[in-house]
Amino acid sequence: MALVPYEEGGGWAARQLHSPSATFHFASRTIRLQQDWRRLGVAAVVWDAAVVLCAYLEMEGIDLRDRSVIELGAGTGLLGIVVTLLGTEEPAGGRAWYSTCCARVTITDRAAALEFLESNVQANLPPELRPRAVVKELTWGKDLDNFPPGAFDFILGADIVYLEETFAELLQTLEHLCSERTVILLSCRIRYERDLKFLRMLRERFSVSEVHYEASKDVHIYKAQRDSRKDDF
Repeated sequence: MALVPYEEGGGWAARQLHSPSATFHFASRTIRLQQDWRRLGVAAVVWDAAVVLCAYLEMEGIDLRDRSVIELGAGTGLLGIVVTLLGTEEPAGGRAWYSTCCARVTITDRAAALEFLESNVQANLPPELRPRAVVKELTWGKDLDNFPPGAFDFILGADIVYLEETFAELLQTLEHLCSERTVILLSCRIRYERDLKFLRMLRERFSVSEVHYEASKDVHIYKAQRDSRKDDF
């Protein structure tokens, strides 16, 4: 799950986390997500890092059409939903070419979060796009046989770097899912020294660069690739 720190009684931010729903506007659509902090905790609320990464993908016009994308620690599903919508090609006639030119999106989290995640995904995608977004269980470092190695063009994660004891499994998962062409995009706040430790560990295995910083939310976006080249999208 997307794991981030939280303290009770934190004012406006805490009220947002405890709200039963959250509404966003991306890809010319309104996205309404259910939240359930009391039942599922951090996996069932929307965090700023997900919102910032969604905005980055849309504003930068990153081409997700006909790409294979996987999200790790999806939580409420906002990022995976937006990627599915952004990865839809609109031909000149105005009708989306859903069958062949859309992104193929795998939205993952631990088993406990899947029912909640699936409900948000189904509620926010039009029927013709739902087959393009698959919700699937993935516990880092443990379910890798269920995912073909190197099969994804993009690997996305929002606020999944927090617990130091998960760092090795997360890196193992990234290495398994990556090929030479894969682009990893991780959005996060740098809260503690251990977060910097993860970045150092990531740089030992991948070529890493910071591609965006959203000062208003103190969120960084890092791009990582397997080889030494920092290719454009």
